Amino acid sequence: MSENKKIKVLFRHRSMEMGGVEKVILSIIKNLNPEKFDITVCLNLNQGELRNEFPKHVRKVYLTDGREDFSQNPLIHKLQLIRRRLKLAKAQKNHTITDRLLGHKKFDVEIAPTYSAFSSVINSSNKDSKKIGWFHSEINIPGMQPLVPDILENFPQFDHMIYCSQKIKDIMHQSHPDLSYPAESVVINAIPIEEIKNKAEEKIVDLPQGPVFVSVGRLHGRKGYHKLIDAHKRLIDEGFHHSILILGNGEEMKNLTEQIQANNVQNTFILSGNRMNPYPYIKNADYFILPSESEAWPLVIAEALILQKPIIATDTGDVGVMIKDRETGYLINYDTNEMYEAMKVFLTNPELITKIKTNLETIESQFDNQKIFDAVEKIIENLVKK
Repeated sequence: MSENKKIKVLFRHRSMEMGGVEKVILSIIKNLNPEKFDITVCLNLNQGELRNEFPKHVRKVYLTDGREDFSQNPLIHKLQLIRRRLKLAKAQKNHTITDRLLGHKKFDVEIAPTYSAFSSVINSSNKDSKKIGWFHSEINIPGMQPLVPDILENFPQFDHMIYCSQKIKDIMHQSHPDLSYPAESVVINAIPIEEIKNKAEEKIVDLPQGPVFVSVGRLHGRKGYHKLIDAHKRLIDEGFHHSILILGNGEEMKNLTEQIQANNVQNTFILSGNRMNPYPYIKNADYFILPSESEAWPLVIAEALILQKPIIATDTGDVGVMIKDRETGYLINYDTNEMYEAMKVFLTNPELITKIKTNLETIESQFDNQKIFDAVEKIIENLVKK
């Protein structure tokens, strides 16, 4: 297909910090047929561990530099942050800044991979482009409520909305049955199976003493790590030796660090920061744990399943679809006591662990990536034909 006949697609996103949505973006972009699609990514900030992971055929533009490019001098760093904030505010009010950055190119389709990009896509100066939103969140949880008015305002203006799980779609419709919904599809997140297994072979030396529970996620209040610290402390006090390793950064780093120190578990509950390659840690740990208050279709659960790791996870979003309780994992409610009881079971019931590991040996068969990529391509192509 000639360049001028390719479908021109623009993804708008904030930045590329390590996270599930960012991995989904990369997975989709890397697997959309480059013979059919001319892809551009526009980031607000050229920031995050994954910012340079886009394939060569994808054009990346950004409104401002990321923290990685700022000065180490505290005063200059602060001035750069202020300048960046002003620059972003100006760009949000004046679309010609982004249009100029994009070379005044007219895109056939603009995609918001998460609700934080809804407004920038809907308010695009390109009124003729088809607009696709991607929704990953349980709209009814308390932490989402301040964002709901803006989400509801933008939702009906999309030409197509993609949900990452059936449960997320159902919750949306149950919570807001009178909303005028666009065309909709459920497309689960793709899993790069061979890449995960290959990267998991990387050697690591800083795993704590076992038995080790590992978790990967942003340090956000909804991730439940504050409850996990309390469950861990109780087990340690009762003589159940184990360590917990958390891979991820976020706004709760200071609060969680203080809670860890207050409980005197800094040697066994370790906040390790982000890792470009978390898979060796998952593979070499004894267990995986996800204590979140809310999730949609968490990519990290699929990654842990691929690496055949026994999982404890809160039954939120589509986790209960991904994991069969007491068969391929262990489901709990978002409750400190249930986290404590589940970890205690894992530490004291080797027969259950053996059973779960055996059942995980054939888990790959439940993931069909090509079907996912084909579905996204079809949505885009059908929109452009209209």
